[in-house]
Amino acid sequence: MTVAGWQVPRSGEFWAVASLLLGAAVAAVLGVFAVYHTPSQAVPTLGFETATAMKVWLGATAGVLALVQLATAVLMYRRGGRGIALVHRGSGMLAVVLSLPVAFTCIWSLGWADQNPRVLIHSLAGCLLYGALVTKMLALHVPRMPSWLVPVAGSLLLTGVVAASLTTSWWYLAEFGTP
Repeated sequence: MTVAGWQVPRSGEFWAVASLLLGAAVAAVLGVFAVYHTPSQAVPTLGFETATAMKVWLGATAGVLALVQLATAVLMYRRGGRGIALVHRGSGMLAVVLSLPVAFTCIWSLGWADQNPRVLIHSLAGCLLYGALVTKMLALHVPRMPSWLVPVAGSLLLTGVVAASLTTSWWYLAEFGTP
């Protein structure tokens, strides 16, 4: 295949490496932006009383949906089924949609944080989450990807969502109760 005069390999391994590198680049760009961006306190709350309440509830819900993703992924690999696949896709899309305002608020209003291990893990997990999401979406939609890439990228994505949710939303609920 030729793209802009360059001969592009057709092998799945090339595209697997390319998708992993693109995912890593997305994670790195988010982290670098969060470090160097000057935080702004002007963020939408989407109808919640505070930005903290929005982040806690949307993040906790995304974390629960990540567990639905894990259960449906296991069921799809064991026995398949169109219904299970629809639940998997739907819960994944909803988890991503719910995570976007949380990520925006974290990056835009707080920036990179590393004052203690919990907060550092949260910052790293947030970057991992979106890098893994890019890799998984490419692995699902680009032909000739190796079969191992979707489960690996999905596992990284699950790890990012669960780690981000546990280190903020669930930590907040355990420490302070409902916002």
